[in-house]
Amino acid sequence: METLRIAVLGPGGVGGLLGTLLAGQGHAVLCLAGPATAARIEERGLRLTSDRYGELTAPARGAERLDAPVDAVLVTPKATQLETALERVPADVLDGAVLVPFLNGIEHMALLRERYPAARTVAGAIRVVASRTAPGEIRHEGQLAAVQLAPGAEPLASALEQAGLDVAVRPDEAGLLWDKLAFLAPVALLTTTLGAPLGTVREQRGEDLRAVVEEVAAVARADGAASDAAATLAFMQGVPGGMRSSMQRDAAAGNATELEAIGGAVLRAADRLGVDAPVTRRIVTELRARLR
Repeated sequence: METLRIAVLGPGGVGGLLGTLLAGQGHAVLCLAGPATAARIEERGLRLTSDRYGELTAPARGAERLDAPVDAVLVTPKATQLETALERVPADVLDGAVLVPFLNGIEHMALLRERYPAARTVAGAIRVVASRTAPGEIRHEGQLAAVQLAPGAEPLASALEQAGLDVAVRPDEAGLLWDKLAFLAPVALLTTTLGAPLGTVREQRGEDLRAVVEEVAAVARADGAASDAAATLAFMQGVPGGMRSSMQRDAAAGNATELEAIGGAVLRAADRLGVDAPVTRRIVTELRARLR
């Protein structure tokens, strides 16, 4: 097995989970974070409590800034913290590494490619329920841990698969990014609107849910993705009714939300591509006013 040097930018739920699993397989993992989190990880490594993987502790380094070359950087902060987090990754140090964002939305790809022209930015998406419970400590709920990558990061894809994740490499970057957003945007927007889990949304706002799914799928198709609204709706019916979105949790806690990265991105793409999305626009407009 090839040992990779991997930096994790923003070792929260997603980054911490991936970092722990990769470090557990012997890869050299460096977590880039604020002073307290970086010091805690440098001292104690990473710890994962998972329904799927059990209790795992893995050695990892912690630092506030990337100061040496790596093979790959996993970009995993929330969109609201992305600009600040990227200050930890100087372009001249990153050089030709593979840069894989596991972020919500679609607009980050252009931002990263402009900022790091020498790197190979490869689209990624992850489906997982994971949260940071303390610096360097992660809770993973359920069995879902599925990663999709665009071509160009095959050594990382292999490492993630060997670490126990469900990994798929798919050739269509637009499809990869929009597939996640086609599910996430309707769920995040409507659970946040109601302040309630998906089951309540299905019961009380079923027509809005269907409309947003269909509108996002239409925007995705206009952007080159083969998005199937009927399949997305069918999948949603099988999701446990207690599911809550991270946007809803952030809104309830009074924290900054990813409204612009998720709902705003859909509307900007709709405007750019000439697609009408009236229900999505109404809901995003309401949330923009409420979440200021």
